[in-house]
Amino acid sequence: MAFSFFFRDVPALEAAAQAMVEETQGQTRVRVWVAGCAMGQEVYTLAILLAEKMNYFAFQNLTIFASDIEKDFGRIIELGEYEWGDIERIPDNYREKYFSPTGRPGVFVVSSSLRSRVTFVHHDLLTLNPVCEGASLIVCKNVLLHFQPHERIDVFRMFHRSLAEGGVLANENTQKLPDEVGHLFGQISNQSQVYRKKGVAR
Repeated sequence: MAFSFFFRDVPALEAAAQAMVEETQGQTRVRVWVAGCAMGQEVYTLAILLAEKMNYFAFQNLTIFASDIEKDFGRIIELGEYEWGDIERIPDNYREKYFSPTGRPGVFVVSSSLRSRVTFVHHDLLTLNPVCEGASLIVCKNVLLHFQPHERIDVFRMFHRSLAEGGVLANENTQKLPDEVGHLFGQISNQSQVYRKKGVAR
């Protein structure tokens, strides 16, 4: 399922981004993983929020790994080109700052400052092999609801391994953490499924 749109579930992304920025101040390398990135709308929404919250130099230390099982999405994310119908819901100030016309009618491109921070990785979550280690933030939305309960548990354990100490996990709002992995994360937002890594996996 590849459905998503720009600035979907902003409160959760805002909470996750703010928690990550506070945790990573002064770090020279910050890694973020958006798992199940679809065609990049959520990836670039998060990139905008982080660009607004991080100073220029900190943002240059950021790498966003955008992963999906669909290889074709990689080219879409790399180009960063979207039609007006895709971006019209973005707040005007962000749209004007981070998108520009391509010269083709109704098609806009994400700024190079954002695109340069994003790397697409073809990846199947069920391999249980993380795309990176030491992630400061993992966002996984609209993916795990398609998995079997035992598969979700395995994926959450993998996310826990991939996160750095104090790392943040943002999950789909309609998908609460399974009880089996509740001891691995502490919820940091009462309004959203946003958690911080804790403890040691067992």
